[in-house]
Amino acid sequence: MKRLINDPYDVVEEMLEGYVKAHEQYVKLLEHDGRVVVSKKAPVENKVGIIIGGGSGHEPLFLGYVGEGFADAAVIGNINTSPSPEPCYNAVKAVDAGKGCLYMYGNYAGDVLNFDMGAEMASMDGIRVETVLVTDDVVSSKEIKDRRGVAGDFYVFKIAAAKAALGADLDEVKAAAEKANANTRSMGVALSSATLPSTGKPIFEMGEEDMEIGMGIHGEPGVRRGKIEPADKVIDQIMEHILPDLPYESGDEVSVLVNSLGATPLLDLHICYRRVAQILKEKGIKVHKAFVGPFATSMDMAGMSVTLLKLDDELKELLDYPCDTPYFVQK
Repeated sequence: MKRLINDPYDVVEEMLEGYVKAHEQYVKLLEHDGRVVVSKKAPVENKVGIIIGGGSGHEPLFLGYVGEGFADAAVIGNINTSPSPEPCYNAVKAVDAGKGCLYMYGNYAGDVLNFDMGAEMASMDGIRVETVLVTDDVVSSKEIKDRRGVAGDFYVFKIAAAKAALGADLDEVKAAAEKANANTRSMGVALSSATLPSTGKPIFEMGEEDMEIGMGIHGEPGVRRGKIEPADKVIDQIMEHILPDLPYESGDEVSVLVNSLGATPLLDLHICYRRVAQILKEKGIKVHKAFVGPFATSMDMAGMSVTLLKLDDELKELLDYPCDTPYFVQK
């Protein structure tokens, strides 16, 4: 894949500059910290602050979900790299309205370390910060607490943000996020590597005709590498891992996210969703709402993932709650 960039070491700053200019009705950068994207409506009175974040290269995750009814701020790291503690702390200072803040991000060691340090710094100012780690990737570990967060970030962030917008306290918002995370499962397939702007080379090597089932969004190992197979067969393998993991059973109601990892077009994604919908119907599982598109990418990686969120009345209400952000609008 070819890239349209300038100095490869300026890509994050230039991306952020362009992003806030393009979406200035929604967001701004903190004057004293160019790695924190903040909603222009933050802080919101009588509302828990919702702060998300992680490495760059996964757009529209994380910055694309800052706006009304969703996140109040996103903390942005370098490509595939966690943000440093100082921006994590600055985000809290920017959005706290007296009810505390909730950090949410994928379960990666660097993010955990640096966001935890940001929370400690905030606590010295008397601001309570709680954390929910997203752990939706079914193949990354047998232990749920050790799993990495992938496209399921979207559901967990959305649910918690809606709960906060309704005026819930910090404990209630955290509980909603934990409930969403407990009911979310994801798995993906990679058809190619992303290319690093700093080198112009792939992160990992993959043959032109190969794919890897279960690979993570940074190139973490999956469960099987082999020749590219038809879409239906790939989805069958993914669903064979996801469905029994919760498990998702007949009579359940779910939301489905079919996510592009960056280079896979909507044409392919809808072919994949078609098969997901067929399988769920066969299993007696009802789809309340589906999302198809690039929600959590890996730059120019070819591939896709499937995420299921099992719903109850509370989660359905929070999922459907209105929001308005540059990359996700729901009325």
